[in-house]
Amino acid sequence: MSNTVLDVKGLNCPLPILRAKKAIKDLAAGAVLEVIATDPGSVADFDAFCRQTGNALLSKDEDGGVYTFKIQKGA
Repeated sequence: MSNTVLDVKGLNCPLPILRAKKAIKDLAAGAVLEVIATDPGSVADFDAFCRQTGNALLSKDEDGGVYTFKIQKGA
C-alpha cells in the first residue's frame, strides 16, 4: 500500500497535528499517512492523536531531530 507523505518540518504545535488531521480525513480506511516533523513535542502529540481518533500509530522514528510517524487510518 502506498503511503501519503505529509511534510510538516519547521512547524510547531499544534500545526503538525492539525495538518495531519486534515490529511488523514481524505484517506481511505487502512491507508497509511507518513508524517515528517521536526517539533520534539510532536512525539507525545501523535501518540495522543492516535489514541483519541482511533487511528493506529504503526511506527515512530527519530533521526537527527527529524521525526517520522506512520499512522494507519482506522475504519
